[in-house]
Amino acid sequence: MSGAITRPLLFVSQHHEANLCRFLSQRGWKLLFAATPHEVEAHPLEEQPIAGLLDLGGDIGDADLEALEPWFAQPNIAWIAMVGCRDRLTPTARRLLGLYFIDYLTAPFESATLAQGLGHAWGMVQLRHDSLAPNARVPGPAGMVGECEAMQALFRGIAKVARWDAPVLIGGESGTGKELAAQAIHRASPRAAQPFVALNCAAIPPALLQSELFGYERGAFTGALKRKPGRIELAQGGTLFLDEIGDMPLESQTSLLRFLETGCIERLGGTDSVAVDARIVSATHVDLEAAVAAGRFRQDLYHRLCVLRIRQPALRERGSDIVLLAEHVLGEIRRQAPARIKGFSNSAMRAMAVHPWPGNVRELINRIRHAAAMCEGGVIRPADLDLQPPAEAHPCTLAAVREAAECNAIREALQRHHERLIDVAAELGVSRVTLFRLMRDYKLQIRRQDLGLVVREG
Repeated sequence: MSGAITRPLLFVSQHHEANLCRFLSQRGWKLLFAATPHEVEAHPLEEQPIAGLLDLGGDIGDADLEALEPWFAQPNIAWIAMVGCRDRLTPTARRLLGLYFIDYLTAPFESATLAQGLGHAWGMVQLRHDSLAPNARVPGPAGMVGECEAMQALFRGIAKVARWDAPVLIGGESGTGKELAAQAIHRASPRAAQPFVALNCAAIPPALLQSELFGYERGAFTGALKRKPGRIELAQGGTLFLDEIGDMPLESQTSLLRFLETGCIERLGGTDSVAVDARIVSATHVDLEAAVAAGRFRQDLYHRLCVLRIRQPALRERGSDIVLLAEHVLGEIRRQAPARIKGFSNSAMRAMAVHPWPGNVRELINRIRHAAAMCEGGVIRPADLDLQPPAEAHPCTLAAVREAAECNAIREALQRHHERLIDVAAELGVSRVTLFRLMRDYKLQIRRQDLGLVVREG
């Protein structure tokens, strides 16, 4: 088939019929042959969309099929099976065909029918590949995900403070991912090759926090059988991340302030001064200025810690990022999921968009993990997320009904196509100029760097 685009086809079979292989090659397929799971692993199948053809008419047994299951579950491969006799399929083969395969053909069949099925598989895997691509289109630092203006401002702030070797305070609610921001600062700083040491000040009992921070000498207290360095000392040359610094007891605040002023510590039970070069990055969900006013936090320590400051936005402030982040989390879960998870229903995406997310990203991750285990048919619905379906408003005039329908249709299309405006306009049957005007009228705003356009949800 001269001039055709060559499409990769992974052909798993114990024997390859020459006429069939020649026919597929003439139809524009680049055949990648494999007879065993080990031979499948020898092919570079990680990224590109691939059609898969499995021949179950040979001697492939259940053990080989189970070894191939991770490849059946790959999102970049869409599978078709050739079956000698349906009644002779083992329970393992039936389970795998039902779970992972686009279609199967029972012998005898026409080559043209197989070509049509493979073309359908190729089209499906390309759609799947295109839908997953936007998750990796604009990667944030240290694996952070976000395209909204609040997250873009955070990414710019991380890049700025990373260049300065001064203490940083990260503000934000619990569960927003402040430790990820601290890791991003460390990795972008000149200290990136040195240790990153984290300590949650709220998770350590006050009586033990001093020894965790500064270490101790042998015999400093009962049970201290040998010298132990503290977290500050372990961060020598690198970064010490103090999470929930607002919960640090006043006694430890005094000792930490001394380290920040002198650059030296003393281990518990010791008299020697130990010089430590470590940058302090701290985080808190507490309003430290209010804590200072109430006498719960030292004012001099606050000013030492808050030389540079960035803020981690709450999830409810991130607009369309909620669905983007949900799909990113689900993509990570898919890699370990024992069953095939297809994605979120439209009602689930709307429910996530209106939920207030008091637990922020941590709550989102936990709800999606629960939903991945509980959903039926591979589609996650609001009930799987333990969320109520969003209540539908009931406009009272025909004009209001029409406007509400148009607004919802555009919003859902933006979510489905990950804000690719060309695809959104094509689905809705309007020009891009009309789409821009409607989005402006309904205040549906996005951020698209490739368009040189900044639009926020208003």
